[in-house]
Amino acid sequence: MQETLSHTAVSWDEAGHLEVLTFDLGGETFAVEAVLVREILDLLPETRVPGAAPLVRSVVNFRGKIIPIADLRQAFAMEPVEATLDSRIVVIEIALEGEPLQIGIRTDKVHEVTTLERTASEEPPAVGMRWRRAFVRTLVRRSDGVVVLPDLHAIFAAHLGIGEAAAAVAAE
Repeated sequence: MQETLSHTAVSWDEAGHLEVLTFDLGGETFAVEAVLVREILDLLPETRVPGAAPLVRSVVNFRGKIIPIADLRQAFAMEPVEATLDSRIVVIEIALEGEPLQIGIRTDKVHEVTTLERTASEEPPAVGMRWRRAFVRTLVRRSDGVVVLPDLHAIFAAHLGIGEAAAAVAAE
């Protein structure tokens, strides 16, 4: 079955740059747009939510606000691991179904805010990927390896049943 890709567009600036926050997850380097990042937190006590989707099965209380915690390992079929001293929660704000939602992403380690170049980016390959192509917006080559920009909209749609995209992604 061929996978049709309709990724969330990458917002490169006029010069072909994108400012991102990089982090590790399962031995891979991922990135989210810096403009989405609201906070970087040390791990907090999590409360499991009975019946919640495996991607977001817990919440934290941060400054009196309940923040759902996403484990992208679920989306990328990675083995669960125990938290370490380097583990962090990156709180992002993303629009889902037109509504802003703050959600925390559990990471193994947060690195830095850096600039990626469009000229070093490419579509995920049709073969040779261990992840669903629909969950990867683009791959960016750097001297120290490859950075994965996940398609958070596609991931949340598929795993949480959010929006019209959920049916399209689930049909793949």
